[in-house]
Amino acid sequence: MHITDIIKKPVVNTEKARILMEKNEYVFIVDRRANKLQIREAVEKLFNVKVAGVNTLNIKPKMERFRMSMYKTSAIKKAIVKLQDGEKIAAYEENV
Repeated sequence: MHITDIIKKPVVNTEKARILMEKNEYVFIVDRRANKLQIREAVEKLFNVKVAGVNTLNIKPKMERFRMSMYKTSAIKKAIVKLQDGEKIAAYEENV
């Protein structure tokens, strides 16, 4: 997998993401097949920062209703990336 395929988009519009950003942790939606090592390498190369740790969350699909029909949301994988002290992602903070 190429590094641009691993990280799909940052999560900046939630309260939890803002709280984590104060702790020097950033949230990304990543490819479901990516592992922690691939996510670490992708963040380090794309944003030119040093990563201290990566935690991942698999969010299962849920059934939701739209008018009279039911549909299933897509499953996603989130990665919480902790950076080393003194490191920041400038592009991420501009979106907040």
